[in-house]
Amino acid sequence: MNTVEPIRDWKLILDIEDYLKAKNYRDYVLFMTGIYLGRRISDMLEFRVRDVKKKEYIYFREGKTGKEARLAINEELIKIYKEYTKDMKDYELLFESRQRDKNGKKTAITRQRAWQILNEAADYFSYKDNIGCHSLRKTFGYWLYQDTKDAVAIKDLLNHSDISVTKRYIGVTQDSKDSIVRGLSFKRR
Repeated sequence: MNTVEPIRDWKLILDIEDYLKAKNYRDYVLFMTGIYLGRRISDMLEFRVRDVKKKEYIYFREGKTGKEARLAINEELIKIYKEYTKDMKDYELLFESRQRDKNGKKTAITRQRAWQILNEAADYFSYKDNIGCHSLRKTFGYWLYQDTKDAVAIKDLLNHSDISVTKRYIGVTQDSKDSIVRGLSFKRR
């Protein structure tokens, strides 16, 4: 399994937003949810309209840890949800698939489909880094760190056990190593 990276290119994030918004609004909302909430894809795919419609916080139980989580919904994401859910019923899945289960019941898109959506967008823009569902979570952490430099808060938001795990996870440890190696000069001494 390849390690995926956060999307470090700000313009690429904006391009992917525009691309997905024009191609499929559900996929756009999935992308925006991922980069604004930083949740695991398996948790996000369980969200229903009632979880986000007219809400300032989202409450859920993390699938991996079993811990309850409460997250503030960013104002920009609230506007996206308002537009997206205006004609939807509260019980509907937020990221509904066109596929149905064996009983004819509607289901959420799969993790594999989410991966395909992200990779199609990355391919469209010739993005070379490994991208996957976890890239959304890592992108959230990376850009939050760029804006705040508050690794402790990000550690808590991502539910990591140690600050070093968080820094490595969001790619800032690698960025730091790359920067100091690039800055090494044997000519300027």
